[in-house]
Amino acid sequence: MSNELFEISLRVLMSLLSVSLLLCFGRLLRGPDLPNRTVAFDLISIHAVGIFVLFAIISDSFVLLEGAIITAVLGFLGTMMFARALERFPHARWLERQPQNED
Repeated sequence: MSNELFEISLRVLMSLLSVSLLLCFGRLLRGPDLPNRTVAFDLISIHAVGIFVLFAIISDSFVLLEGAIITAVLGFLGTMMFARALERFPHARWLERQPQNED
């Protein structure tokens, strides 16, 4: 009985993480500015690691944990690159820039 409950809870967690991941993609596409998109990107990488780990547990394939580690490292590096860009080019300058019309 507890084994069935464990499998059901893993599948429920997988579906909840998937729905949350889709919501984060919506924030990434719709985000009003780059800092919000950076946070959404970081959340997407965290969700991807969680999905990798849950899928590794469900399928008894612990080789997928290496994929989770790689995804975590690449997500961290991507977030650090965005943070560095925000640090070098302050957010206020991005809001002041207007698209150039080439009439």
